[in-house]
Amino acid sequence: MGKTDQIASEKAKSETAKSKKSASSTKKNFILDTNVILHDYKCLDNFEENDIYIPFVVLEELDKFKKGNDQINFNARAFIRELDLITDDDLFMNGAELGVGRGKLYIVNVPDHPKILEAFPEKSPDNRILSTLLTLTEKYPHMKTILISKDINLRMKARSLGLLAEDYITDKVTDIDIFEQEELVFDGIDPELIDRIYANPVGVDFDEFDFPTAIEPNQCFILKSNRNSVLVRYNPFTQKIKKIEKETNFGIQPRNAEQAFAFEVLNDPQIKLVALTGKAGTGKTLLALASALKQHKLYNQILLARPIVSLSNKDLGYLPGDEKQKVAPYMQPLFDNLNVIKSHLGSNSPEQRLIDEMERSGQLAIEALAFIRGRSLSETFCIIDEAQNLTPHEVKTIITRAGEGTKMVFTGDLQQIDSPYLDSQSNGLAYMIDKMKGQPIFAHVNLIKGERSELSELASNLL
Repeated sequence: MGKTDQIASEKAKSETAKSKKSASSTKKNFILDTNVILHDYKCLDNFEENDIYIPFVVLEELDKFKKGNDQINFNARAFIRELDLITDDDLFMNGAELGVGRGKLYIVNVPDHPKILEAFPEKSPDNRILSTLLTLTEKYPHMKTILISKDINLRMKARSLGLLAEDYITDKVTDIDIFEQEELVFDGIDPELIDRIYANPVGVDFDEFDFPTAIEPNQCFILKSNRNSVLVRYNPFTQKIKKIEKETNFGIQPRNAEQAFAFEVLNDPQIKLVALTGKAGTGKTLLALASALKQHKLYNQILLARPIVSLSNKDLGYLPGDEKQKVAPYMQPLFDNLNVIKSHLGSNSPEQRLIDEMERSGQLAIEALAFIRGRSLSETFCIIDEAQNLTPHEVKTIITRAGEGTKMVFTGDLQQIDSPYLDSQSNGLAYMIDKMKGQPIFAHVNLIKGERSELSELASNLL
């Protein structure tokens, strides 16, 4: 080999070594907490080229969640099946390859670390996970080793020891300002355009307007000129701006612009998925139920469901009776909304008799959300209440139940999340709105003004 070739060869080796060192410096080790897996059983797909470590104690905890019909039980079983598909002889020693461009998966059983025992003497699963985190941090000083957990307290314990810990942010929504905005108003509109909107029920071509911001399909807003104004919606199916009528649905009349917006999208059968957000007392569930009853001839069934989340964290076993009797107290808010509608109709009205008959025949059903799993919902107006307590995967599971002719409405208040591992950015309702935005068959209305009572509105704003 000539001198020039030798220099070139040494230079190539040097460049390769630098490249490997650079790749090693950017690659990370991630340790997964149990709650991440229970939140998203497909989480292994979201760490790119980085290595993933699962402490053995996490597998032990997953084993406790295998039995049951809740979403976390399904997630535990699904993850264990996913793990079984990639298990090989190297999983516990050298790690199992996760695929091209991805890192390795390790199952590790690390003894209690003396520093963890000194700081947190209790031998709990969380502290065993911290021992794994500290051990790997010391073993790989030139790589970032990060605990991924949805448990804020565990993340705080890790940080108190100088260790790295982060939330699982793969399905988090970054822009949550839309859940605080009041109705959109465009001033300075040509009054003749507004006159034409009033005169033409179909609406005016979208291209005739010059809006300063982007308008989403089915977005509702207010147009104002120097002499008139109108509530409108952008209809993506006709490409027109159409007037919103303030309709009464089964005795319920909209009390403000947002409620009129809600009825507009709820009453349109072309819109298959609707999200209603807003604080307590804004009428989300009541409006959805009133709209469903008005359209009862279009659907074979009206189904109201909500997740069972108790503020007192009591298990269903504390309540007497069969499964229907056990969940009845959790469904009471839905019955309360139904009673509000009945009170507006009068005891002898044909609409009230219709509601009673629909309840007896099962055409109007109120159930716990767990009971609709595995069903195919065709020709159904489905209302999912308290959807802020659902994970993104749970929302996906529910929506994929929709068959032909089904409309789904999700309602929720992002200020009242009862699940310990969800927040305003990671809950399924916010995730769905973020991902579905811009689709012609989707609409979102944010309700601002409380209409339940003056006391309810005051408490919602001040407390």
